[in-house]
Amino acid sequence: MSTTIEERKDRFGNSLSPGLPYARGRIVATGADEHIKLARAQNFMAEWISRDGEQGLFNLSGLERGMAVAADETYNDETTPAVFGEALKTSGLEHLGGNVDTHDVLLANRQSAALFAALMVLLERGDRVVGISADYTHPAITRPAALLGAEFIDTRTVDELESMLVQRSTKLVVLTRLAVSYRVLPIDAVHRVIEKARSAGSMILVDDAGGARVGPAIFDQPRMLELDIDVGATGLDKYGTVGPRLGLLGGMKALVAEVRTRAFEYGLEARPMLYPAAVHSLDQYRPDRVRALRDCTATFTGALKQLYGDRVQETEVSAQIRHEDILEIAMQRAGLEKPPIAPYEATAAVAMLLLRDYGVLTVHFAGLPPGTSGLLFKFLSPEVLARFGGPQKLARAVDAAIDQLSEMLPEPAHVRELLLGRSEVP
Repeated sequence: MSTTIEERKDRFGNSLSPGLPYARGRIVATGADEHIKLARAQNFMAEWISRDGEQGLFNLSGLERGMAVAADETYNDETTPAVFGEALKTSGLEHLGGNVDTHDVLLANRQSAALFAALMVLLERGDRVVGISADYTHPAITRPAALLGAEFIDTRTVDELESMLVQRSTKLVVLTRLAVSYRVLPIDAVHRVIEKARSAGSMILVDDAGGARVGPAIFDQPRMLELDIDVGATGLDKYGTVGPRLGLLGGMKALVAEVRTRAFEYGLEARPMLYPAAVHSLDQYRPDRVRALRDCTATFTGALKQLYGDRVQETEVSAQIRHEDILEIAMQRAGLEKPPIAPYEATAAVAMLLLRDYGVLTVHFAGLPPGTSGLLFKFLSPEVLARFGGPQKLARAVDAAIDQLSEMLPEPAHVRELLLGRSEVP
């Protein structure tokens, strides 16, 4: 039987925080602290932009959250969907591999909103949900499931999934092709998951945030709606799409109609005036761009491994230094035996130092709270990395930031000041 994330501990013995795949610490201890940390990061961003313009920042988060605005288009919640509604449906179904006779799409205000709206339709209190990915299911699934009163069980292999399904009735299986760790679920496993879920009478939701493009473009997998699933969603801010940060949900027509109703009832839908930007993001997508982002990341992964060797957790599309390793390296450099901060706070500190001192924006600041605890690099823009100075320079910047963290560790108040803008506990 698999264990849920909440039952696990990190390498330093800290129990993982409820609903998160890592333990918060004493500095960034609450959701409110996360917002203060983000405001602190935004202050540093503003300073770079004030000095050097937009070119002062180097967006190496792997995410694109802007919006292209055409001068000859009118953006209005009432009239824009009349002009672009059908184009959105056509482009969305093409992107997801859907069939107009069978499927429909919905644009939500973000990926998490699309998943939440779907779960509100699919689940009732007491229902059983089993998730499967190569690592762990994203909090965008586990948090709504808990709020809706469902029982959630996470698994990492098809055998684990099957053992859960045969125990008792399971209302929903949540399939994640590309895990938060950026490990991919192989296509044979994907097909077996779908087969097991169908045999058990379970519905299937796909959290395809990045997998909708990475699966087909990198791993030669089918597009999302070419799989035998009920509904799924992807984000339009990543890996070949160019924003805005919206969620595109697709699935069986009748089910999408129910999800659309719920999304509008609870304010989870995207503003209709954003339809043209979504259509542009979908229509400009090319699989070759995903492969170029993958290749760029690989060059940086090689530079990082020259410094840290096996401490770099490498996948085919990402490089990551785990939060425990960041803290361990910094402690060794500082000559400390006991950790004065939590590993997650060590990642936050390094990410903040990269932003403050180099103008490098990492994925750590992309979510509240972040979905992963390590220092993660994925789908790096070759243009931005070249403008920064190349992979070796970025790797040296990471190492310098860890050096600075090691100097701060003996006085954790310095880390608090860095992250929250204050050295004392209020």
